[in-house]
Amino acid sequence: MFAEKITSLQNPRVKQLVKLRDRRPRDEAGVFLVEGYREIRRALEKQVALAEIYFSPEWFLGENEPALIEQARTAGAQVFELTKDAFAKVAYRERPDGLLAVAPQWRRALADLPAKEHPFYLVVEAIEKPGNLGTILRSADAAGCDAVIVCDPVTDIFNPNVVRASTGVLFSVPLVVEESTRVHAWLKEKGVRMVATTPAAEKIYSDVGLRGSLAVVMGSEQYGLSQFWLENCDVPVRIPMAGQADSLNVAMATIITLFEAVRQRANPR
Repeated sequence: MFAEKITSLQNPRVKQLVKLRDRRPRDEAGVFLVEGYREIRRALEKQVALAEIYFSPEWFLGENEPALIEQARTAGAQVFELTKDAFAKVAYRERPDGLLAVAPQWRRALADLPAKEHPFYLVVEAIEKPGNLGTILRSADAAGCDAVIVCDPVTDIFNPNVVRASTGVLFSVPLVVEESTRVHAWLKEKGVRMVATTPAAEKIYSDVGLRGSLAVVMGSEQYGLSQFWLENCDVPVRIPMAGQADSLNVAMATIITLFEAVRQRANPR
């Protein structure tokens, strides 16, 4: 396939790709990096308008990469071939698969979320670790959440580790970033019941009804939920802990709580 070939590690495009690992250059350019076959495929499936795609055949893991590159080109992406060393410099992964794209950032408002009779939302507050946020997005997708709402973000949703840990479902789960007070007001206006997790709660998560219009609210790894959410949620719940540990990793706690909601919602009473 025809593509401009880049061999120099000092090429301006190579330097720009390296810069895009950091948030400020990403925000200034309004773009972010999408690395990996599965992640790029999911972006194209959701008709994300990739600006550029870079590839290096020496890193390919299979035989489907050329078709994906051609699909990106047909959709309007500029295509560039990199040498193995050049790709190693721009890749975020330790063992890259030879595919890297540049995608436009987006901003979605609460008002943009589709109206549903009994929505199922996940609200996360101040999640610090990109890997956890990506795993949470992946879990929300698996649980069939209608949207993930990120409150008072500490981590940039376009961090490469978020994209990687989400395995590309960043593109398929409706995602909103907003302040906690505005999210709470919007959920209350819509009649959505807010169930917040905290180790101090009296009720166990599986003993509380999670059917109907629901928002599961999860806090940060280090501090848990803020006082605002603890005071303003409808029902605080906890996951029982039998050992010495007093908390779970936030991504694991999210999976447990979401799939209890899935279990209940699949068996309406």
